[in-house]
Amino acid sequence: MADSVQTSCDLMVFGASGDLAQRKLFPALYQLDRAGLLARDSRILAIARTEASEQEIRVRLKERLQELIKPDEFDDALATTFVQRMNYLQLDFTQTEGYSALNEWRAQNNQLIVYMATPPAMYGVIARNLRAQSCCTERTRVVVEKPIGHDLDSSKVINDELAEVYRESQLFRIDHYLGKETVQNLIALRFANNLFASQWDQNHISHVEITVAESMGIEGRWGYFDKAGQLRDMIQSHLLQLLCLIAMDPPADLSADSIRDEKVKVLKALKRITPDVMEQTVVRGQYTAGTSDGQPVPGYLQEEGAIKGSETETFVALKVEIDNWRWSGVPFYIRTGKRMPEKMSQIIIHFKPAPHYIFDPDQKHLANNKLIIRLQPDEGMALKILTKDQGLDKGMRLRQGPLELTFSETFDTERIPDAYERLLWEVMRGSQYLFVRRDEVEHAWRWVDQIIRNWHDSGEPPKRYAAGTWGPVASIAMITRDGRSWYEDA
Repeated sequence: MADSVQTSCDLMVFGASGDLAQRKLFPALYQLDRAGLLARDSRILAIARTEASEQEIRVRLKERLQELIKPDEFDDALATTFVQRMNYLQLDFTQTEGYSALNEWRAQNNQLIVYMATPPAMYGVIARNLRAQSCCTERTRVVVEKPIGHDLDSSKVINDELAEVYRESQLFRIDHYLGKETVQNLIALRFANNLFASQWDQNHISHVEITVAESMGIEGRWGYFDKAGQLRDMIQSHLLQLLCLIAMDPPADLSADSIRDEKVKVLKALKRITPDVMEQTVVRGQYTAGTSDGQPVPGYLQEEGAIKGSETETFVALKVEIDNWRWSGVPFYIRTGKRMPEKMSQIIIHFKPAPHYIFDPDQKHLANNKLIIRLQPDEGMALKILTKDQGLDKGMRLRQGPLELTFSETFDTERIPDAYERLLWEVMRGSQYLFVRRDEVEHAWRWVDQIIRNWHDSGEPPKRYAAGTWGPVASIAMITRDGRSWYEDA
């Protein structure tokens, strides 16, 4: 990371024994320490209900770091020093009296960061108990994870509970997709390069695809996922955030509120999906038994802990329209699903062809340029352009090839930071531009809730698709009706 300014902080991690803290937060903090970005006097207080001694927690954490961090990035001496920063407090989050111990631990000169790596239902409880014991000041920064509720009304309840204790400027709502290097590069790509900035509208772009595919199934999370579903879990947060960054107008500057103001304008302009257009614009699917990486895998209703007859969706495809001048008539095709052929996240910008085509008619289907933005597995960008095929016998035959930028190869002197490293560093710096504001959350829920109501009112079950495929056939039909195809089918 270019900015090497150290920021002294005390970091309280509620839910420190959970999967998020163990798998993402502590490895990210280790990497910040390894990069010289964690000030020498910064400390970490792990807070959980688990009964254990401080030494046991430190030993477990070091073992977990060695397991999760690449061998060439794991330094035994550094890991030993890092875990010594950590203290441990066993705490029942609902018991106000226990929070008094937090004041004894605090270093008053350090910036206090509270990370709630807990279920959202606990956010208000923790916030009120911190206030009751005077554990926080007006300088405290509070990090909360998605999902913020399961619909608009519940999100308002959670946000109201947080707002009772903290100002909006103190709250950092994480969507880890916003910490990905390629997602941040969307802003640079669009607004630092007039080549794209001047072409980024309905006059030059025919349509946009956003695909976030997961090859895995539920992975033991059936109880949580069945209450959420793919629409709430992925579309409401991650994919709508990607859509906003692609579609927003240029912000006045790079300040947090300038960027977030433009994203809110996009969310407000999303065309409502009414019951009469649901069949043409929304596809809901659920995977059945199939194969993944050549191995048989069970269907959603055969997963461990499954409740027979569940109609929760594991796949969603949408045709989204934005009612404003920039994007009038440009559809955004969005899809996300579990048990798909590969793990892949990408954005495809399809540019309109030249108004007059003079080459071989048989090659006319090649005539539109595509900008491919890869979020995973290999972060990078490629611009598909047409050039003349080489050879004396080729005449003016065209060939399509990429101008490609693969981050790991182009910037091979630097590792690409994990999203949580970037996000934690921005919290330490007090920058909110990669975090989600309350009105963004509520406008996203307002738009998603209408789709959920339409599903409920129709009573139509999700369409089936075999594990290891790209979703229900209906998702192919949805885009084919417009004379287009998903990128990997083209």
